[in-house]
Amino acid sequence: MNKHLAVVAVGGNALIAHEEKNSIPDQYRAVEQSVISIVDMIEAGWDVVLTHGNGPQVGFILRRSELAASEVAPVPLDYAVGDTQGAIGYMFQKALHNQLAIRGINKPVVAIVTQTLVDASDPAFNAPSKPVGAFLDHATALQRQHSLGWTITEDAGRGWRRTVASPLPKEIVELATIKNLLAQGCIVIACGGGGIPVIRDENQQISGIEAVIDKDLASALLAEQLAADLLLIPTSVDQVAINFGTPNQRWLNELDLEQAEQLIAQGQFGAGSMQPKVEAITQFIRQSAMRGKTARGLITRPESIKLALQHQTGTWITR
Repeated sequence: MNKHLAVVAVGGNALIAHEEKNSIPDQYRAVEQSVISIVDMIEAGWDVVLTHGNGPQVGFILRRSELAASEVAPVPLDYAVGDTQGAIGYMFQKALHNQLAIRGINKPVVAIVTQTLVDASDPAFNAPSKPVGAFLDHATALQRQHSLGWTITEDAGRGWRRTVASPLPKEIVELATIKNLLAQGCIVIACGGGGIPVIRDENQQISGIEAVIDKDLASALLAEQLAADLLLIPTSVDQVAINFGTPNQRWLNELDLEQAEQLIAQGQFGAGSMQPKVEAITQFIRQSAMRGKTARGLITRPESIKLALQHQTGTWITR
């Protein structure tokens, strides 16, 4: 690994440009566009580990499973996460290979199915709050709740959905393998969807568990444990803003750790939108500092990554 290692955390929604453009070919076209900026980074000398979200794609798998329930056995949630790691990893692997070939760069690309250890006693398991799967009418949701033991919630006026726990990531099981692949000069795709959630018993045996892990928090943990220099989280805007959507809205070029944490405490970033990204970066920077490592975070639009790395746009978060 060289001194410039970045973990780039691409959201699952970034692969779906429009609600009506969610087919596999549509998603692959979105991936092709997103890797252009990532290869710009590689061309500029960065080593890259790519992580990705999978929320919509897991939802598709669960919906297919529901529709086919009379024909084939349903897909457990941890297996659905594994399925998306393979499929989305394949899309990024292929698109990166092709874009690298266009530029005459010879670097292997490896997608690795990644497990993320969680604590079986995490309080999140007592209050499942993360919606997954299809939107249902109330009667159907109640029927699933009684017959399958689901917890359910009404989701933004669009219907009822199953909820599952979202425990904190504790360990990336394949960390040593990811390090070895980086040392061999590979571009690594890992921790898709935050990783497949697993627990470990007293005999060191691991087993999957029905939960979902926040992709940005898992990416922050991976970046910190890899001693990365940068955690880059592409999003739908060029920069982070305060007082968003008001006459006092202000775009931010740079925040230090203390400023970022103060703004989080003030609720400036929106719990369901920008806040998890800023929180993940502040966690990464703080944990890196405890290891004696100076690290930075960057939030910007995917197509603006090249300019943001030149400090011409984006929001930098530093110690």
